[in-house]
Amino acid sequence: MRPSRQSITDLILHLHPRTVPLSTIRFSLSFGLGGMAVTLIGLLFLTGVLLLLAYEPTPGGAYASVQTLGREVPLGYWVRNIHHAGANLLVVVAVLHLLRVVLTGAFGPGRRLNWVIGLFLLFLVLAANFTGYLLPWDQLAYWAVTISTAMLGYIPLCGDWLRTFFRGGAEIGPATLANFHVLHVAVIPGCLLVLLVWHFWLVRKAHGLIGAPEGDQPVRRVPVVPDLVAREAAVGLGLIALVLLLALVWNAPLLAQANPGMSPNPTKAPWYFQGFQELLLHLHPLFAVFVWPLLAGVTLLLVPFLPDSALPGGVWFGSERGRELALAAALTGAGLALAVVLADNALAQAGAPLTDTLVTRGMVPTAAVLVLAAGAYWLVVRVLGCTRAEAVMAGLVLGFAALAALTVVGVWFRGAEMHLVAPWAQGAAAAGGLS
Repeated sequence: MRPSRQSITDLILHLHPRTVPLSTIRFSLSFGLGGMAVTLIGLLFLTGVLLLLAYEPTPGGAYASVQTLGREVPLGYWVRNIHHAGANLLVVVAVLHLLRVVLTGAFGPGRRLNWVIGLFLLFLVLAANFTGYLLPWDQLAYWAVTISTAMLGYIPLCGDWLRTFFRGGAEIGPATLANFHVLHVAVIPGCLLVLLVWHFWLVRKAHGLIGAPEGDQPVRRVPVVPDLVAREAAVGLGLIALVLLLALVWNAPLLAQANPGMSPNPTKAPWYFQGFQELLLHLHPLFAVFVWPLLAGVTLLLVPFLPDSALPGGVWFGSERGRELALAAALTGAGLALAVVLADNALAQAGAPLTDTLVTRGMVPTAAVLVLAAGAYWLVVRVLGCTRAEAVMAGLVLGFAALAALTVVGVWFRGAEMHLVAPWAQGAAAAGGLS
């Protein structure tokens, strides 16, 4: 073997063991979601460096530099489209990867720390998308960031300080753009790289992906090179081809230059935060922005440390019963979220007196959700005879489905003044929310 080829093999084996169980490399176990995330991050690093060559991080120069990129730089707008498409796909892939870990029981003993690191990686992916959102300095970006940073003000004790810190002042301005630029091109990528290396090292320490138990049968192992690497290369190259083609037909948005004196109607947060923005329409801001996200975050962090909370490793949904339970949980979560949205909208249209207080729009709904969660757990475990792991899985699926339903409502069904409208009735406004 030539020295150069041997060096590449050695590098690969630093990321993987020499052999892996054959059952863990089948595509249907992980759908290559972890590899997809890494591929997209690499593509974003490359296109980001290219975009930096033309970008000027000042309010006057940012918008003009993006326009110049599209008009004068060969393939400049295609590179921006690739960066935009890759960033949005990365959010979707990262969330699906998190769900895959839940649904295949891959956060049990020996993998708990990696679950926590994975949550931080998801947070960094969202932060990278959010900080990059402002950089074009157009109307869409300016007002989306205005809405999102305004939400920080509802956090108790430190909310005003956080809002001022990220904005660099009381309002969105040059200091905000400078802050977001530094975070987007230096701080977040650096943290992302460190945690990614740690994440992969822990996967290797856990002997690769979690596989289904094989009973008394001997575990059949195959060499990483070429069996696993060939599959990873196929998934990665296929994904890159998809992003390149998508960038030919999906243009990154660029509206008029940011104008602090004229806000669009509706003014929406980036699509991945519109589920939380939808909560603001139904809950007291303290609960929508702080209490409920805090409860969700703490739950996700603590789930692996609950006894018997992980499904049997490497088996989707744990069993056929688990599959049916997950489907029921997803339909219930989405259905409940949509029912609340429609009921709240019907009350508003009927002119019912809606008192927006900490009690009626905060404590009461929160208590109701906690009671329903406890009742659902009792029903699943005590009445249906499911395991604790299946109940935990169902609860997480229900929560993700509810958030997904709220996001769909916020992106496609909120029009002027945030009223419920059909997507075709709001035209470009709905499409702009997906950018």
